Amino acid sequence: MTLLNLPKLSNVAVSALAFALIFAACTTGTNEESATGTSAVAASVVSDESGSTSVSTPVIPPTTTSRTYGSQPLSTPELVELLTPSVVQIAVSLPRGQAVGTGVILDKTGLILTNWHVVEGAITITVAFEDGSITEGELFRRDTQLDLAIVRVSGQDNLRPATFGDSAALRIGEDVVAIGHALGLRGGPTVSKGVVSALDRTIVGEAGGDLTGLVQTDAAINEGNSGGPLVNMFGEVVGVNTAKINIGDRIGFAININDAKTAAYSLIAQGPLPPPGFLGVAGVDVTRALARALRLPVGEGFGITVIEPGSPAANAGLELDDIIVKLDSTEITNGQDLTDFLRDHPSGSEITITVVRDSQFLVTLETTLVERTER
Repeated sequence: MTLLNLPKLSNVAVSALAFALIFAACTTGTNEESATGTSAVAASVVSDESGSTSVSTPVIPPTTTSRTYGSQPLSTPELVELLTPSVVQIAVSLPRGQAVGTGVILDKTGLILTNWHVVEGAITITVAFEDGSITEGELFRRDTQLDLAIVRVSGQDNLRPATFGDSAALRIGEDVVAIGHALGLRGGPTVSKGVVSALDRTIVGEAGGDLTGLVQTDAAINEGNSGGPLVNMFGEVVGVNTAKINIGDRIGFAININDAKTAAYSLIAQGPLPPPGFLGVAGVDVTRALARALRLPVGEGFGITVIEPGSPAANAGLELDDIIVKLDSTEITNGQDLTDFLRDHPSGSEITITVVRDSQFLVTLETTLVERTER
């Protein structure tokens, strides 16, 4: 049986990969000439993420949903008035300039949730609050797989944590508001309103950098919004604004707050964790429709379209167009399954990978996950 004329996953994924690589993932990096809104912000030294102690940190859970049956939605001005004190501006000094992002206050002890890409590579971190106060910040914890980080500040009284909702309850079409320091403009955060455009989206990025389970919104998200809240009309944070597509019109993405809360609880409670395992692949979800179009022998899986040289995937002998269907004994039906597996298997884990190759062979490979190197 010849399969030479069958279309390849890599061909199908070309447009998706180009689409992903063009978008600006709300990265707020600026160079020396174009740094915006940061000159008035003081600098501070970032401590090592492991902190000064290795003992567990007491957990003060973020404020949970307090809505009762029959609660009425807020007007947009009411919502902004409620949330603004819980939103901070994060300014970082980088080796090649400055950048600005946004954060959400997690608790009264001074823990602030933001995106990892906002503070990645920072030499200094500074946090500015709604009341005008400015303080030094330090990197406390990070989850590079989910693109989340926790920044810690001290000596701040009267912090107002945001209220966190349930992203599983989101419905396509419901109104949401994005709040953040777009473009680092002076004068407080920017507010944009839209709807939930789609749920459970996946952004195909560089090898090992796919983001899954995202909330898509048409509320305008611009550089500087990263790490800020996506809020429903009851004043509950339902997402962390993370990315936009440059070639699209009002296509933005937020990490769903349920995943973000789970990651934050784990990071805070357990202290420094081993980094999530890095495999070094990117690709596309093999849906039943795609499997039928390509005449594949499986109905679901994760099709590989990118393999990072020197990665565990490359060392294991994975090939482009392989379809991952199982990691150890865990069935892999999409990119979310792959991400969840890697998050639960830290660097150093030895794993078995089962793939479908050339649309007909079932191949089993072994490799050892590593820590993803910073870029």
